Amino acid sequence: MATKVKVMSSGLMRRLGVRGTAMIDSFQGEYRFLSNFYPAKVEFEGLIYPSAEHAYQSAKTLDMKIRQIFTLEGMTAGQAKHLGRVIKCRSDWESDKERVMLACLISKFSNAALSELLLATCSSPLVEGNTWGDHYWGVYRGKGLNRLGELLMQVRSTLG
Repeated sequence: MATKVKVMSSGLMRRLGVRGTAMIDSFQGEYRFLSNFYPAKVEFEGLIYPSAEHAYQSAKTLDMKIRQIFTLEGMTAGQAKHLGRVIKCRSDWESDKERVMLACLISKFSNAALSELLLATCSSPLVEGNTWGDHYWGVYRGKGLNRLGELLMQVRSTLG
């Protein structure tokens, strides 16, 4: 079961020279940039998307006409997630979704400002705590695989 820990701000950690280990258990507030819903240009397989969520959801299909719909600036990340739930997923989706997520995160954090923010989390465990019941990508009520958090920590380790 995940334990909620008070997290020192990354700015304070940098000023004090602290290498953080306190858990970051929510991708909100100061840590909103860790969320796939955070607006950040993401390139995936030749298209540019408004967020990692847009890119990830579009990858559920191989139809480029449908993928291009996800590139529209007016579409919110929430709308992209909803659309991703209703399109027909490609046959290899379940076996390929983590590769896709990792590629989206690598693209997102190739942005220098976002890369700096991710590195500022130091060695803090990143846990995508959520209230919507996602046990695969995050942790809900203390249970979950936290695959998004794990992949974010993997990306962070390649940056530092």
